[in-house]
Amino acid sequence: MSIRMNRTTLFLGLLLGALVAGGVYWWQRAPTTAQVGSNLSLAEAMGGDTTGYLKADAPRTFVFPEDHGPHSGFKTEWWYYTGNLNATDGQHYGFQFTLFRIALIPPDTRSLVRTSAWATEHLYMGHFALSDIQNEQFYAFERFSREAAALAGAQNDPFRVWLEGWEATSIDSSGFPMRVRAQQDGVGIDLLLTPAKPMVLQGDNGLDPKGAESGNASYYYSATRLSAQGTVTINDDPQAVAGLAWMDREWSTSALGDDQVGWDWFALQLSDGRDLMYYQLRNQDGTADAESDGVLVAADGSKTTLRRDDVQLEVLDSWTSPLGGTYPSGWRLVIPSQALDLTVTPSFKAQELDVSVRYWEGAVFIEGTTNGQPVEGSGYVELTGYADAATGRAPS
Repeated sequence: MSIRMNRTTLFLGLLLGALVAGGVYWWQRAPTTAQVGSNLSLAEAMGGDTTGYLKADAPRTFVFPEDHGPHSGFKTEWWYYTGNLNATDGQHYGFQFTLFRIALIPPDTRSLVRTSAWATEHLYMGHFALSDIQNEQFYAFERFSREAAALAGAQNDPFRVWLEGWEATSIDSSGFPMRVRAQQDGVGIDLLLTPAKPMVLQGDNGLDPKGAESGNASYYYSATRLSAQGTVTINDDPQAVAGLAWMDREWSTSALGDDQVGWDWFALQLSDGRDLMYYQLRNQDGTADAESDGVLVAADGSKTTLRRDDVQLEVLDSWTSPLGGTYPSGWRLVIPSQALDLTVTPSFKAQELDVSVRYWEGAVFIEGTTNGQPVEGSGYVELTGYADAATGRAPS
């Protein structure tokens, strides 16, 4: 039971960034499968030399479907999918599927790479997790491969990103629908994802700052409401499912700021047709960093940008991992300007990924009010940086 790292450079971006950057560090230091699961701190994961890589330092024009494909001049990027699914027998599942590309050398030195068929410029990392809500079972897997001998890679025409047998692919030249497939140890997903809304550019028209320094940002967009249909497999037994999913795309070269230790990221889909993304970057003293932000996407696809002071986030509960470290586990999230008051609760608490960088990511359900009227929903939350002080591991 083990899975992933961090995301491309912050937000979850960092999230991924961090998760992803962790992969770079890990492979540069010790590229042996025996080390998968030896936890890095978030600071280590986000470290490394960024000289020679492109940086997200100015607005750009996004072009679809081309931008679904790779951006190899940047150090890290990821393709990130989460969702909540219902089976015909009433079972409920949450899933996370993420593929990361991690550049091993800057683009201006790639002509110096060996000519061996096994030589590679990029490392790919995959995380696949499935939450069986009724039975409170969490399945998680992590996988690495080099971009050599077609073991892993990404392309934009037609869109495809893959890591051995795990992949996300487009069904036609428009980029969507996308098919997402992963299978390991009798656990799997095979889902067709169709967008109900246009792509949402996060931050400042897709340039999403993570700190004050130039280039400490990512390019970031989302598909916040995807219809999901397909199968979930547990113990080699496939079940038909349907539900809602979310896709995040982010690429960057930056890292966490000197005072930042992690983030709390929310991707919430409400019953009134709105979607909410908010990430709160945490400083060492526990305060929310000024670069924390998010977006509220209306049912018609229009968006309202959210800054740190627009959102009130209160922790209602906590969960202590058997591996060490205590995570928040229940929140009240209030946006006064939108008359939105939500209680966000994990579907179950033990949804921690014990991987190269240990973090919590899991399915949640939502209850609350909007303009005094009831609203509910489901979504995903990611929490990083809480396990860094805890180095103990559960006995094998």
